[in-house]
Amino acid sequence: MDIEALINDLTNRVVVAAWALFMLSWAIGWLLKGSPIPIYRVKRFGQDIIEDAILGAFWLAVGTSVFALIKYLASST
Repeated sequence: MDIEALINDLTNRVVVAAWALFMLSWAIGWLLKGSPIPIYRVKRFGQDIIEDAILGAFWLAVGTSVFALIKYLASST
């Protein structure tokens, strides 16, 4: 296995793990925000988790796009 395939495999695994973490945190945030617990701090914490997850997903998408562009440019030369 050459180094390019190894880097590609590692990058794919990290990106998949990051998207899975986004989905988990987004789901936990909605569970806390929509829970019938009458404590405002719990609901606000759920909202904070949702906001952080969405921001993380945005930067993950940007980073994945940049890595894909670099990979494309490197393979075309």
